[in-house]
Amino acid sequence: MNLEQAIEAQDLEQVIKILTENPSCIDEKTGDHIPLCLYAAQAGGFPIVKYIVEYSRASMNTVDEENRNILHYAAGTGDVALNRYLVERVGMDITAGDRNLVTPYQIAWENGHRELLSYYEKQVGTPYEKMYHNPIRTGMFPDPSVVRVGEDYYMVNSSFVFFPCIPVSHSKDLIHWEIIGHAVTNPAWAHLDGLEGGRGYWAPDISYDDGMFYITATYRLNDTGTVYRRQIVVSSNKPEGPYSEPSVIDEDGIDPSIFHEDGRHYMLLNRGARIFELSSDCKRKRSEASLLYYGSQKRAPEGPHLLKKDGYYYLFLAEGGTGPGHRITVARSRTLMGNYEPCPYNPIMRQTDEKARIQRCGHGKPVCTPDGKWYMVYLCGRRIGGGYSILGRETALDPITWTPDGWPIVNNLKGPSVLQAPPIQIPAAAESGMASVPDGAKVFQNGLPKDFMTPRPPERDGIRFRDGNLILKASAYPLSTIQAKNILLRRQSAFCFRAEAEFVIPALAEGQEAGITCYYDENTWVCFFLSREQETYFLRVREHIGKEDIDHRIEKLPAPVGKRLMLGVDTAYLERRFYYAAAGENVKTAEELSDVYYLCDEGISMGKRFTGAMVGMYGYAGEKPLYIEFTDFRYQER
Repeated sequence: MNLEQAIEAQDLEQVIKILTENPSCIDEKTGDHIPLCLYAAQAGGFPIVKYIVEYSRASMNTVDEENRNILHYAAGTGDVALNRYLVERVGMDITAGDRNLVTPYQIAWENGHRELLSYYEKQVGTPYEKMYHNPIRTGMFPDPSVVRVGEDYYMVNSSFVFFPCIPVSHSKDLIHWEIIGHAVTNPAWAHLDGLEGGRGYWAPDISYDDGMFYITATYRLNDTGTVYRRQIVVSSNKPEGPYSEPSVIDEDGIDPSIFHEDGRHYMLLNRGARIFELSSDCKRKRSEASLLYYGSQKRAPEGPHLLKKDGYYYLFLAEGGTGPGHRITVARSRTLMGNYEPCPYNPIMRQTDEKARIQRCGHGKPVCTPDGKWYMVYLCGRRIGGGYSILGRETALDPITWTPDGWPIVNNLKGPSVLQAPPIQIPAAAESGMASVPDGAKVFQNGLPKDFMTPRPPERDGIRFRDGNLILKASAYPLSTIQAKNILLRRQSAFCFRAEAEFVIPALAEGQEAGITCYYDENTWVCFFLSREQETYFLRVREHIGKEDIDHRIEKLPAPVGKRLMLGVDTAYLERRFYYAAAGENVKTAEELSDVYYLCDEGISMGKRFTGAMVGMYGYAGEKPLYIEFTDFRYQER
């Protein structure tokens, strides 16, 4: 009898005998590749698990191929005594996530283990259904900045070359968010034409003072001139806007924020944290920039934010670059201009588990609830496949606690959480009204939800509505150029989703296109489109990776002009299945792609890659005008 067989037979004496004679066999795996110490918990044998924990050389850091630990396996048994021992004596975490962010709490809930759920709830303090999951904002919502005014929270995120610029979102509970406006909505003020993907508006900050909202951001130009970075400031007495025309501040750096104190206003920006005073309307410099503090790690110190609390100025920084080494650090001073003392617990937020799904955590800003609880919003990224963060950089939220010596630490220095108790309990009726457009809902009712956007501003007549339908003017330039217009997109917000667009087949000139696209930037995309060659209409799938176009199988489409055609994409992680249905016909698969790795920051090395995968509608007209009437667009996570 080997160790696996002894565990399966629940024979404690044999387990002891085998491990005494061959201690290293505890490091072996079952035929299903489950480490034996985890298999012991799955088998439900509390005495055997207890012996393995206390007498074998097994590590309680052991995880399986899905990054599940011993408590994940114990949760599936429903054995309260076993789970209590692992939680209270071994110190396992009920809310630890595996590779797919599944926690022991979720496993117990899905299996309906009521007694175990009751125990878990007492330990965590919140029933599973009321917990929130990180990230709180999925898809491309990087570089978050938040401010509370009364009982309302407002957030801004980077938008790069996408228009309208810099989304402004609202929440009542820090968990459910809805875009309510944008900082720049006038195309003439955006100045995005000619900018390469990944440039544009970086790392905005939102603040509030004396009845006014202020948003500042870095305006990042191409690397073709002598000036690469400028700072802009807009203001409004309403959080949703409209905001003023951007005022430009010619100070080099990135990631500006504005700190208000006693009627005076200051801008901070990198490297490290430099500070200078602003005018009373925050639109002009009043002093030269000076360095407050360079950072704790001293690699790529950026994203500075100031908080004044209990007689200290707390200076928060993002360090380590926006990749795997990203982190949040803090320093403090009794005076605004310093000197600043680094926190002994730095970094106060960082992901140290290389196997965890949530990575690249940093660039955070603290916020306080009306009842005095503190939280940190920060960016993160979830990697799949070979390390591809295809959804882009997202927004997460974790609690801040203050140490007895007055330092803020995030999530008790455990890194990003997967599952947390919510900051504020919102009644179910109110919660249902906080979501934006429901998944799968029709979006054309003479308008678009505020989460739709275009790379650079559309043409004046590029997007309009008629009888509830969308009239899209096809671009004179192809998707692979920065001159392409009227590409109408929304963020991909889940690893698995379906998106479908239905349109009236237009009379196409040869070479023109009408279809849907999975888009990252002008350098990487895949599109599924209808085109015409001579007198015949075809459907084709095209990948664009760097400078290479890859055309896939062509489907001849005997669909006359004026009939409706539905094009769809079914996504599972890096896979894409493209399908279609002509009016009155069954759905047919056109092409399947197994690895669209290029729709993310890490996909290729070309230009600035800081955004995320998107999906939407487009048309290519070439030299002859083309208008496409889309009757429906549906997006549904699954």
